[in-house]
Formats: sequence, C-alpha cells, structure tokens
Amino acid sequence: MALDFKGRVAIVTGAGGGLGREHALALAARGARVLVNDLGGAVDGSGGSSAAAQAVVDEIRRGGGEAIANGASVTDPVAVQAMVQQAVGAWGRVDIVVNNAGILRDKTFAKMDLADFRLVLDVHLMGAVHVTKAAWPHMVAAKYGRVVMTTSSSGLYGNFGQSNYGAAKMALVGLMQTLALEGEKHGIRVNCLAPTATTRMTEHLFPADMLDSFGPKSVVPAMLVLASEQAPTRTVLCAGAGAFEAAHITLTQGTYVGTGPDADEQLAAALDRVRDRDGESVPPNGSAQGANEFRLAKAGR
Repeated sequence: MALDFKGRVAIVTGAGGGLGREHALALAARGARVLVNDLGGAVDGSGGSSAAAQAVVDEIRRGGGEAIANGASVTDPVAVQAMVQQAVGAWGRVDIVVNNAGILRDKTFAKMDLADFRLVLDVHLMGAVHVTKAAWPHMVAAKYGRVVMTTSSSGLYGNFGQSNYGAAKMALVGLMQTLALEGEKHGIRVNCLAPTATTRMTEHLFPADMLDSFGPKSVVPAMLVLASEQAPTRTVLCAGAGAFEAAHITLTQGTYVGTGPDADEQLAAALDRVRDRDGESVPPNGSAQGANEFRLAKAGR
C-alpha cells in the first residue's frame, strides 16, 4: 500500500520542475497539502518567476489535491519565514520539509570565482538552514517533523569541476547528523536523499542511453520513505533508476602509535593499518571518535 500523508503539510523547495516537482506531486497524490516553492530562476540561479511554482500548484489542484505557490528565494531568511507562515496560516502546521532547491555554477577550483563558490553554498546549504530553522519551532511544538536534505554523490564522493556544489552537499550531511540528534526527543527525524536523476541541472551529464532510466520519478520513492511517519533518522539514502543504496560515514578500528618524537614516522609506516576497513563502524555521534582514540591509547600504553 502507498504511504499515507493525509493531514500532513509539506513544504518542497525548488519544486517548479525536475525532482522538486515530482516530490510535490507525489506528496499531494498521497494526501499531503503542499506548499510549492520555486524562485523560477535559471540553472545558475539567475532570474526568477512564480510561474513554475504556480503551474505545479495548478496541476495538483486539477488532480484534486491542495497546494499553494510561493516564489521566495531560500537565500532570503525573511522571505523564508514568511513562506513558512504562509503554510501555517493556510493549514495550521508544517510537518514535512523537503530541501530540494539548488543551482549549479560548475568550474574547476582553479578557475572558479569565489562569488560563485559562495552563492552555491548560500543556496544549497544556507537555503536548507533557513527553511529548516523557520519550520523547526512548529515541528517542536507538534512533537512531529520530517526533514529531508538533498545531498549528492558529488559531495559524498567528489566530482570534477564541482568543488562548490560538493562542499555544499557534504555540509548538508553534517547538518543532518546533528539535527537528527537534536530533533529526536521532539519526534523530528532528519535524513538525506542523494539522487541520481536527469533534470535540467544534470541531463547534460548523462549518456543518451541512460536518460530514460534516470528520470526524476525514479527517485521519488526514497523521498516518500524519508518524509513518511515510518521514516528512519540519520540515514543517507541514495536513489536512481529504481535502485537504492545507503551511504555511511564510517570510522576504522585504527591503531596506536603514541606521541613520541617519531610519531609522524610511525604513522606513515602504519597508514595502511590505520586505513584498514575491516571492523569499521558507523559512530552514533561525534564523541565516538575520541572514545575510540582513548581506547587505543589505553591499550597501547
């Protein structure tokens, strides 16, 4: 049976096309009331029009769903606060935030203007921060919330010419890790979605024979799971072409070399052992690294 979102209110950013549009349509089709946010700009973030968001709203309404449009830039915290209030004013609550808005300004690091680096961080990272921050008090009050961050394999594993995009996308994983811990006692679950999909931002990166397989609809089931009542928390779910994986940041068992004057030489000699992935773990929080180091130190002395 399809996951049920009846009675839930969702905000989906960057929902005027591509992945965001599919996310908004799918949530609405399963009963959610959806605020469709889109600045309506170009792939590089320039320009803007509310027409794209309104077109998705109209599509949802024709299908019998409830939706409202919003053209705020996620980089504008005041406009984002107003956007969240728009959803609360219309429907009394915010249950789900899908942080999907993004832009690309690809160049090699050597050739990249710092303004383009900052702008990509501002849209992807700070945009997600602004929207989540504005929705968070409503979720805390309701003792319920689902937040989906859109990360990327470019952040998890790197991609040539995308230092700005990769940095922003990996930062969202770090944001998720802490928000999941802080939100747990309030019934708020926070996860990341790493999609592989052909959208106007990415279609030029795909060989022709892969375009059909990686349509944005193939990613939507992962978003629905992460936004659902049954959602996990602190999960990086990867999705594309109907296939799904989970990504993890792990910690190896490591080894002890001490703090003597030749520690650097000993570490260089032991680096393969330090990097050995046999027995690696997924730490429950940041303090696990220090705990493991103290364990190794005690055993090595």
